[in-house]
Amino acid sequence: MSTLLDELLDYVGLDAADHARLVALHPRLEPHFPAIAERFYEAVWAHPGAAAVMSGPAQVERLRVTLIDWMSSGLLGPYDERFYEKRSRIGRRHVQIGLAHHYMFTSMNVVRTAYQDLITELYPPAEARDVVRAVNRLLDVELAIMVRHYQLDSEEKLIARERRMQVDRMTAMQTMTAGLAHEVRNPLNAAKLQLELLDRRLRRQLDDARLLEPSSLAQKEIERLTALLDDFLAFARPPELDAHEADLVEIVRHVCDLERIAAEQRGATLELRAEGAPITARVDAPKLQQIVLNLVRNAVEAVSANGKVIVGVEATHDEGIISIADTGPGIPPAARARIYEPFFSTKETGTGLGMSIVHSLVGLHGGSIDFDTGPQGTLFRVRLPRR
Repeated sequence: MSTLLDELLDYVGLDAADHARLVALHPRLEPHFPAIAERFYEAVWAHPGAAAVMSGPAQVERLRVTLIDWMSSGLLGPYDERFYEKRSRIGRRHVQIGLAHHYMFTSMNVVRTAYQDLITELYPPAEARDVVRAVNRLLDVELAIMVRHYQLDSEEKLIARERRMQVDRMTAMQTMTAGLAHEVRNPLNAAKLQLELLDRRLRRQLDDARLLEPSSLAQKEIERLTALLDDFLAFARPPELDAHEADLVEIVRHVCDLERIAAEQRGATLELRAEGAPITARVDAPKLQQIVLNLVRNAVEAVSANGKVIVGVEATHDEGIISIADTGPGIPPAARARIYEPFFSTKETGTGLGMSIVHSLVGLHGGSIDFDTGPQGTLFRVRLPRR
């Protein structure tokens, strides 16, 4: 049984005695269910906001049959997982058809009032009080379940809408970045070629290293700009996936071997924790290497002397999981929501594209990435489908 349902039943105090009263009430109210449903939908049509989401008489008739079944199963129970699921579907359905949640309260009040009026007629006053109390407890539970799932589905729709907006912004930014990168690449290549020619002539005619320094410095800056441009293009146009069976452990081990020297230079340690057996998955090995390289490099740069970076590889039946944990100071709270945002960086010399590219490439694999962070460090987890 749902934990939430257990809590609700306990909170309102709907016990076995109440259930017995509701079961006994059912045959007395059942003949009146059609009339109650009629009153219910009269109230719906009386509110323009509620009536606006109704598609016509056919839909109302289907809903009327559903309402009668709902009234019957509510009184009879049992209050189990099936009961809970049926009630949660009502809340989700209200989201789907665009019915505002306050109509749930007004609609429930129509049913509640109809029940109470009939109970007053059918029972002696002393007994009617206990039956009405049981009905109110039941309808409070019903309403709580529906509102809960209305809220959950509304939140999911909001998140989905925000993701669509983020994708639209990302697409526009990628288009702009691609155009800008292509415009910059041609003059940059021309400048690089001219500098190489100038450098050769200077070396043939002069033997003064000081005169060659400006040319060498300019070439290094052009190389840096070219690398930055490559990052822009990688962000702007993520290439298609070329997936093959590969060993995740071997790919991650290769990255750790490359970055271990950088960690040692900072006085930190880089450790790989993985079982000896291969963990295979259909991935694009070069792109996965880029994902892991960016994450490991960020982790190494985050730790100070005596810090640790621990990289792990494990698997479930369906997923390969790569984790990168560091003992750095954690991601600042203001940066956490923007961590995958293009051109956002907490580093003075960062381009702000590394994590955007990681996020894009993980998504290209059909995987997911999440993180936990705090003053004691940060842990990133990349989950990739194995097939």
